[in-house]
Amino acid sequence: MKILIIITSSDPEIIYHAMRLANVASQKGEEVSVFMLGKAVLFEKLSNEQFNIMEQINTFQGDFYA
Repeated sequence: MKILIIITSSDPEIIYHAMRLANVASQKGEEVSVFMLGKAVLFEKLSNEQFNIMEQINTFQGDFYA
């Protein structure tokens, strides 16, 4: 199955959980693409100890666009 996830929020919790979902789907063999749009393109600055967005993005094995 092909999965497309579009993230437009600058809320670190939303980005973190969306990337967790993308990682789980990718690890289960699904074809996953993630698009960061709008305020979400600031994801590097939004990563913190509680919501380590960069860790999720660095482990992601699908297509990633920002």
